[in-house]
Amino acid sequence: MPISLYALAAAAFAIGMAEFVVVGILPAIATDMQIDIPTAGQLVSLYALGVAIAAPIITPLTSRIDRRLLACGLMVLFVAANWLAWQAQSYPMLLVGRVLAGVVQGVFYSMATVVAANSVPKEKSGAAIGIMFTGLTVALVAGVPLGTFLTDLFDWRAAFLFITVLGALSIIALWVFLPKKVERPEPASLIEQLSIVTVPKMLLVFLITGIGYGGAFIAYTYLSEILQKVTGFSVSGVGTVLIFYGIAVTLGNTFFARLADKRGAIAALLWILGLLIFAMAVLSLVAVNKVLMVPVVMLWGAVAFGSIPVLQLYVVQQAEIHAPKSVDASSSINIGAFNGGIAAGAWIGGIVVEHFGLMATGPAAAIVVGVSILLTLVSGAWDKKHAKSLAAAA
Repeated sequence: MPISLYALAAAAFAIGMAEFVVVGILPAIATDMQIDIPTAGQLVSLYALGVAIAAPIITPLTSRIDRRLLACGLMVLFVAANWLAWQAQSYPMLLVGRVLAGVVQGVFYSMATVVAANSVPKEKSGAAIGIMFTGLTVALVAGVPLGTFLTDLFDWRAAFLFITVLGALSIIALWVFLPKKVERPEPASLIEQLSIVTVPKMLLVFLITGIGYGGAFIAYTYLSEILQKVTGFSVSGVGTVLIFYGIAVTLGNTFFARLADKRGAIAALLWILGLLIFAMAVLSLVAVNKVLMVPVVMLWGAVAFGSIPVLQLYVVQQAEIHAPKSVDASSSINIGAFNGGIAAGAWIGGIVVEHFGLMATGPAAAIVVGVSILLTLVSGAWDKKHAKSLAAAA
């Protein structure tokens, strides 16, 4: 695989650590800033909102910029955002830094997905996207615990300083290893690119992403709470389980990306969503047993996050067929669908917990993901019909 993929993965690691590290250090931030936990939680929700809004809007605006220059420019903004967070003397200043970092994430991931897919032969594009997103999964395994460790050793600002340095190093790697000219489809106008949401097939793919990925967050939002209050793990025990979760994320990311290359994205998605439904459905049954809970959590991580490269591959493939001049926009809107799904899943999860209790989140998530698997079957049938039409025309 081209070394440029690993440069993209290094940048994805820094961005992924910036996204998830806040969850582990919220209490420290809340104490230092003298705010309550729900207010501090806006550092997560507004970050996701920044991703969801910025990706579909800014990506088309930057579609004509050289990919190497754009990647480095985005990481410069990322470094500035995390430097601002490191230096923040007030909560609003910290919030601005977080939102700016979210803006970078949405545009970078959508751009990097297309760059990775175009860096290798088409039969290896799934694996290439998987390598790029490995940076995100490694951030879950190592970056988040490291950020928590730095916070315990120094303070929460040390985590943002570390991320700032990582971002600066990734700029160097991107500039050195990304090709000077990256092949990509000729972009359409801004209006043409944004109009992709009116293409029925692309809208179906975005719905699969938002409902399938976001459905898991109905329960994922409360995973730590379940592990402590129901399963009986200590705080350190929860940290250990989450490390296993992160390892499973890494393995699932690689496995399902390669499966998509061999069997096709639809086949991989049906496996992913089917196993995710199983994990969510049995969650309430095994949560009281530590021995059974760990493998279920690992399966959950493997399939939930393993869906990211597959869904990104599928949206790029479909855009090349149904909207070839809007591939970048399709990728960015799909990134927005991921984060929109996260926000909706967390909101629905809160309602479920309030009215039905903590352990109802698993079955609720299974039902929502079930809708996504039905949409995936419809999309697969649509693909076959389209292929037959092309064959008949030929």
